[in-house]
Amino acid sequence: MLKVEPINAYEDNYIWLVTTNEGSIVIDPGESKEIIKQMDNNLIDLKGILITHHHFDHTNGLSDLLNKKDLEVFGPKNNINGINNVVKEFDKFSIIGIHFEVIEIPGHTLDHLAFYSFNDGNPILFCGDTLFAGGCGRVFEGTFKQMFQSLKKIANYPKETKVYCGHEYTLANLKFALEVDSNNKDLKNEYMSIEDLISKNIPSLPTTMKKELKLNPFLRCNDIAIKNKIFEKFDIIDNELEIFTALRKWKDDF
Repeated sequence: MLKVEPINAYEDNYIWLVTTNEGSIVIDPGESKEIIKQMDNNLIDLKGILITHHHFDHTNGLSDLLNKKDLEVFGPKNNINGINNVVKEFDKFSIIGIHFEVIEIPGHTLDHLAFYSFNDGNPILFCGDTLFAGGCGRVFEGTFKQMFQSLKKIANYPKETKVYCGHEYTLANLKFALEVDSNNKDLKNEYMSIEDLISKNIPSLPTTMKKELKLNPFLRCNDIAIKNKIFEKFDIIDNELEIFTALRKWKDDF
C-alpha cells in the first residue's frame, strides 16, 4: 500500500507526504507545523525526508523536524544543514519499502535533484521545481541549456509516471500554454478541467508524463505549432534549445 498526499505550505507549495505500511516520508518540507501535528497525533510514523533543492520554501521545516526526531534525510550537496545522506545522479536507496533512484536535473538551481521510483509498475517522480504541470521552473542558478536537458531527461521516463511537482502553478501555466498554442483543443479542455478543480480547492496534481508530453509547451519544442508561434513572435526557429529559451524568457514576462 502506497499513499501520496499533499500538505499545503505557504501560498502555493506542496509538501508531499508518502506513506506505506512501513512508515512515512515527506518531500521538501518548507514548513513543519502540519507534519509535527500529525506526528504528535500518531497519524504518521515519520522515517525520513527527501530534499530536491536548497530553496527555503522546500527546506525551511527541516531543522524543526530533525529537532523532533532523528530522521534519514536524502538530498543534494549544498549548504543546507541536516542532509545526512548526500546523493547524486544514479544513486539508489530504499526507505519505507520504496526503492528510489536519483536524477540530477540542474537549471532551476545547480543542486536540483528528482527522485524516481518504478514502484511495482506504478512509477512516481518527485521533481521539485523543474517540471510543473503545464510548465517548467524558472532558470535561476543554471543555464537554459541545463534546464532544457533536464526536462529532456525527465521526458524519457515512462508515460504512466505520476509526476509530483512542488507548486500549484497549473492554471497559470496552462494560461501561458494557450497563449503559445491557442488552437489546441486538448489544452482548452485541460484548462477548463483544472479551473474546475481549483474552484473546488482540489489539487491539480499529480500530473502524468503522458499528459505533459501532450500538453506542456516546454516539452514540445519540436512541435510545429510551437515552432510557428516562436518564429512569428521572435523570428527564431533554428533549434529546440533556442525555441525553449525563447519560451522560458517569454513565460518569465508573461
